[in-house]
Amino acid sequence: MSVMSISGTASVTPTFQCLGVVIDKTSSQMLAATSEFDRPASATTTSRIELWSFYLYYVGNNGLSGFNFGPSQFQNLLFLAGYDPSRPPFSAPCGGNTDCVLPYLGKIRDINSIVLLTNGIGFAIQAVLLLLIGAWADYGTWRPNITIVFTVAAVAMSFAWLGVEDPSQWQAGVALYILGLIAYQGALTFWTAAFPGLVRHLPEVETSARLVADGEQSWDEHAEFESLSRNRVSNISFTVSSLGEILILVVMVGIIEGLKAGDNTANNTKTFSVLIAFSGAIWLLCALPWFFLEKRRPGLALPPGSSLLTIGSRQTYVALRECTRLKQTFLYLIFYFLMYVDYPTIRYNSDGTIRGDVLNTTVTVITTLQNRLVWRISTEHIEWSIFSIMAYSTLQLTLLLIVGIVMQAIGIYTSWLVQKEFRISTKAMLSFNVIWILVLTVWGLIGVHTDKFGFKHVWEIWLYQVFYGLMVCPWYAYSQTMISEVSPLPQMFLFFALFSVVGKTSAFIGPLLSSAIITASGNNNNMPFAYLFGLGTVSTMFLYLVDVKKSRMECEEFVKAGKTL
Repeated sequence: MSVMSISGTASVTPTFQCLGVVIDKTSSQMLAATSEFDRPASATTTSRIELWSFYLYYVGNNGLSGFNFGPSQFQNLLFLAGYDPSRPPFSAPCGGNTDCVLPYLGKIRDINSIVLLTNGIGFAIQAVLLLLIGAWADYGTWRPNITIVFTVAAVAMSFAWLGVEDPSQWQAGVALYILGLIAYQGALTFWTAAFPGLVRHLPEVETSARLVADGEQSWDEHAEFESLSRNRVSNISFTVSSLGEILILVVMVGIIEGLKAGDNTANNTKTFSVLIAFSGAIWLLCALPWFFLEKRRPGLALPPGSSLLTIGSRQTYVALRECTRLKQTFLYLIFYFLMYVDYPTIRYNSDGTIRGDVLNTTVTVITTLQNRLVWRISTEHIEWSIFSIMAYSTLQLTLLLIVGIVMQAIGIYTSWLVQKEFRISTKAMLSFNVIWILVLTVWGLIGVHTDKFGFKHVWEIWLYQVFYGLMVCPWYAYSQTMISEVSPLPQMFLFFALFSVVGKTSAFIGPLLSSAIITASGNNNNMPFAYLFGLGTVSTMFLYLVDVKKSRMECEEFVKAGKTL
């Protein structure tokens, strides 16, 4: 429905700050709350080319370098450099049916333990940086520089992998793995946090705000329209990214074949590094338009007595202290914390199977099950183990990604079309996605007492890709949009950083709990799904309690009271 066709003179609240403006009913004047609307429209209005440069950026920042092939190469190097602990050190290589260890941080550790510890180190650094810089991003006009710096650093890490092609260089792989994930997550967090402001300044949204100021439209009508606009931008950005990523992966298949990755381990390891660098190059090309076309919209002024060195810790402290004032925000934060432990996302081991990392637990358990499968292929019947087929195979990993991302594009865009047609709220769409996340845990739970189902067959790997893309992937868009709908706009970057840290904290804990459950259950690898189903069910209760309309009022009162976060 066109904004210009929205009419009515329903009651307008005395003040309205969900767009960063104040609307006084008695005078119908628009006053700048964050100094953004006292400028000419052309200075802040989002242009079509700026919006599409925002979409294009995400085609590059698709996670292939820092979130898929980078971690896969890291684990590949660990496996190739490691040795069988039942034999003298470095006398026998690791195998599919043996343990695999390496000296790390003063002890001989299993390579899975090395991955967990490295994730922990990376997470700790990320948490400090995101909370510190998240506050910086809410002040001044230089916040786009944060995304630029993180992006350039991530691209540099991608190219650095070209110098790491031998298992003896696994220590360098540790450093690149940590730095790559930090840069990737930083760039993704601050790019995502820019979209509420981008939507707020869309021409049609600005027009809608003026209709409210003139008394021609109600606050609720405008809030609904802006919410749908946010969902449109969020869903289209994910859809465009998915389509672009498919093209990139198709090119990668050609690179894999050209480098003869399947001929031997050395070629395969080299190909991993080349793919990471190629992903980085694409990212840089796709990011350049956004670097130049994003408008420098002004943020807040630093509070008296504050500096950039102290504002991060101060703002985080105040945010936690004032949680009773922002009840809806923190209800969603609790949901986000619990569901992120339970939430499955596409991520792959260096053996090509889907896995969980610090962002999820469910798929970590799925991986454990998949590694136990047997897939045998010969001229008469199947004869390869799952490890043999998927083991460090760049081609298998790429094919799995293609299947998953095609389904992801279809799932996300279809969800948006349904939402637009029936004008469904963000919370309702998110709740629908949560149902399918719970179904995924039930899928695994069935396998506690049977071998016929529950991620115990190779065909389930491919079915999972289809299911995940169509039914679960819209979580990406709606969970992020929901953050923007329950957070105070003047501190939007800080809250996106806070949610990012909370999500990482929860999902770092999740895999450790699942490991303990597997051990306590006599190595029943499906047993953690019982815990995950229960946890997911509890988290949905907190989502149900979130009242978005009440959250707008809480955020407005928070800003009006001068409680700077």
